[in-house]
Amino acid sequence: MAAQILDGKKIAEQLTEIVKRDVAKFEAARSIKPGLTVIIVGENPASKVYVNRKHKACEELGIASEVVRLPETTSEEQLLQEIDRLNSDNRVHGILVQLPLPKHINSELVLERISPLKDVDGFHPVNVGNLTIGKEGLVPCTPYGVIKMLEISGISVEGKRAVVLGRSNIVGKPMTMLLMSRNATVTVCHSRTKDLAAVCREGDILVAAIGKPEFVTKDMVKPGAIVIDVGINRVGDKLVGDVKFDEVQEVAGYITPVPGGVGPLTIGMLLHNTLKAAELQLEK
Repeated sequence: MAAQILDGKKIAEQLTEIVKRDVAKFEAARSIKPGLTVIIVGENPASKVYVNRKHKACEELGIASEVVRLPETTSEEQLLQEIDRLNSDNRVHGILVQLPLPKHINSELVLERISPLKDVDGFHPVNVGNLTIGKEGLVPCTPYGVIKMLEISGISVEGKRAVVLGRSNIVGKPMTMLLMSRNATVTVCHSRTKDLAAVCREGDILVAAIGKPEFVTKDMVKPGAIVIDVGINRVGDKLVGDVKFDEVQEVAGYITPVPGGVGPLTIGMLLHNTLKAAELQLEK
């Protein structure tokens, strides 16, 4: 029997309705509208599309949205000054710097300049550290979106064996922490893992996040496993994930497609984080 597809678009619609309701409650109780500012440097076409989507989503959910557009020639110091300005602006609850940045700007330095309380991407070392010790404040949006997808779908991870394929700071590592905090037993695989297929087959849950097109084949998947494909790779004129969907669907219990799987939840989690950031700042 073919795996049940986890439809990211439908689940994202449910998630955004939850966030929209919570934003309305927050504004009614506090008379404050949560605010997100996105900074984009340069004219990267893909970045402009992403930023426009985020701006539109904010408007739909009742979140104040501002886009700061800076030229490609913006210096690192000018960008840092802009972040300092937003850090001190009480109307701005979330700050996101759209990546990639021009090569003359140190992305790590820029991301660390954002106040941890306004870091809606969840990349600041303070937020990473909090996640590591089990304090889920502002968490990276993509792995958090995976958790929300499972929760909304009624899939518990407690007691399950989870295998995370990839150890990036953006997905692999935070995904591992989130699964562990929900009482999964987690194994992290990477390019040096011996007998990779055998290790992957141990997973009741398999999360693929390595950026290699259709790398995961059915011989790497435990029958009935929950397969979450975080990869987005362009092959010719089509987008594919890290999982060979057609053949893995034959053995998995649940599977996410690409496109239309994890991706749609990422913006929803960004707006969830913006609301959470507003709440954290008022607590402070």
